[in-house]
Amino acid sequence: MTDVTALANRLAQLHESGRTLVLPTVWDTWSAGVAADAGFEGLTTGSHPIADATGSSDGENMNFDDYLATVRRITRSVDIPVSADVESGYGLDPAELVEKVLEAGAVGVNIEDVVHSEGRRVRSRQEHADYIAAAREAADAAGVDFVINGRTDAVKLGTDVFVDPLAEAEERIRLMEAAGARAVYPVGLSTAEEVTRLVKAVSVPLNVTAHPVDGHGAGDLGALISLGVRRVSFGPLWQMWLAEQSRAPLATWRES
Repeated sequence: MTDVTALANRLAQLHESGRTLVLPTVWDTWSAGVAADAGFEGLTTGSHPIADATGSSDGENMNFDDYLATVRRITRSVDIPVSADVESGYGLDPAELVEKVLEAGAVGVNIEDVVHSEGRRVRSRQEHADYIAAAREAADAAGVDFVINGRTDAVKLGTDVFVDPLAEAEERIRLMEAAGARAVYPVGLSTAEEVTRLVKAVSVPLNVTAHPVDGHGAGDLGALISLGVRRVSFGPLWQMWLAEQSRAPLATWRES
């Protein structure tokens, strides 16, 4: 495995390149190997698919050390940078969180603003930005060019929580960028208009979740690039698609 510092530098450079970076969301060494062999330049883990693969459930219900053991196996199996989805941080101090992630060989994180361990409490704008700022400070102190992808669920939560979810997401991603996030992830965008508005709100890459076959509500990869999207991941959708493709042919092997 390549040195963590070198991997971190590589992931940071990819985010600063101006190109659109597609990071397949993986859940084990097999999926990581498939994505690496397909020529992708980096990967991200997903808490949802890893939970499904290990008999747990998403929403910080996994034991974090067990989760990091899976991340560690993934990072050791490939020679490209890996970012880890850490949900809202599993109740850890940001410095401890960064230390543990780096020890697992990952060189970036997704950090979201819904605290599942506290009844799905939504952090305030500033609280979430402060958490990201503390993680940024810890990574910088460690001398690692760590990529923090600041996630907000404002759009996904909708009008049950926010009067104007898109405006709330816009303010949150701006604060996250100012706090040191090197990418932002407003989950739940579904149209070209939504994507365009939030791409223009920040200077760092904006991440959208796409289906590996069906693309995104705003279009395919070419359309996303034209809208200014500079980071794409799959969330649990690749794993779900593989399951869908497997059911019918497997069913032909059942006794009638």
